[in-house]
Amino acid sequence: MPIEHASVRAMHKPWGVSDLQPWSSIDGTGDAVGELWFERADAENAPVPALLMKLLFTSEPLSIQVHPDDTFARAMGMPNGKSEAWYIISAKPGAQIGIGLKRRVTPQELRASITNGSIVELVQWRPVAKGDVIFVPAGTIHALGAGIVLAEIPQRSDTTFRLFDYGRARELHIDNGVAVANAWPLRSPVKPTRLTDERTVLVASRHFVLERVDLEEASSWALVAEPETWVLVLDGYAAIGLATVSIGQAMFVGGGRGSIEVGTNGLTALIAYPAARPIDSLLQRLCEPLTRLIQPAAPDDPKWTALAEART
Repeated sequence: MPIEHASVRAMHKPWGVSDLQPWSSIDGTGDAVGELWFERADAENAPVPALLMKLLFTSEPLSIQVHPDDTFARAMGMPNGKSEAWYIISAKPGAQIGIGLKRRVTPQELRASITNGSIVELVQWRPVAKGDVIFVPAGTIHALGAGIVLAEIPQRSDTTFRLFDYGRARELHIDNGVAVANAWPLRSPVKPTRLTDERTVLVASRHFVLERVDLEEASSWALVAEPETWVLVLDGYAAIGLATVSIGQAMFVGGGRGSIEVGTNGLTALIAYPAARPIDSLLQRLCEPLTRLIQPAAPDDPKWTALAEART
């Protein structure tokens, strides 16, 4: 069972930021960073994952856009479409997202609104705050406003049809965008479901499950992972298998049974995996956690080495 630190790829965007702290030490001063992509450590030789995990940082509004569903994408020769979930990590006062439309319109009306710019008023904008969860099914017209840091978990696809880009000199994809768009209001937002004291299911779709886990300090757990399981740390730190992980870092777990030893500050993390429903056995508390004997104080503390050696 591979357990590996995900590699990080910075994506420069006109709407990005220069300072990514505390999530990354990458400097975006010269060229703003809008996205951090977490990928397999050996992306060139590893099987292509079904999901992608990202962090997004917005200083300006993103384009108004839409993604195709699986049927449309495959008709165009792509492996799959793109549904995605957003978890709001932080949002400045007044920050907004656009999700769906205020009312149903015809394809002709949608095209006209793109041409004259009134699509900005047609989109349903809503305020967001830390901890909000938004599921964006393929075909949903959507956008992000400025002042947001979020985690995004999409089907692995970079197919985006831009409908409106606030005058930026980037290509629009009006014909394909109108063809794939669901030109009506989005149904009621998803409601997180508490599975246990530690596990909250944020999104359970036909393509993936996204959970938030909140593990108490110095606790010990078994992780019974699917062949593709992503873990992104939002707060605290832990040892997953023999690898330590802290805020802003992600792990890829290639299935099987592993261990999580939580540090003294506890652990809050997102866990995502391809499945149609939550896996009941994903996380199991161990009766005799090693951290009762060895309690690391920080990820770089020498006691982490002792903890790793105790397991080998």
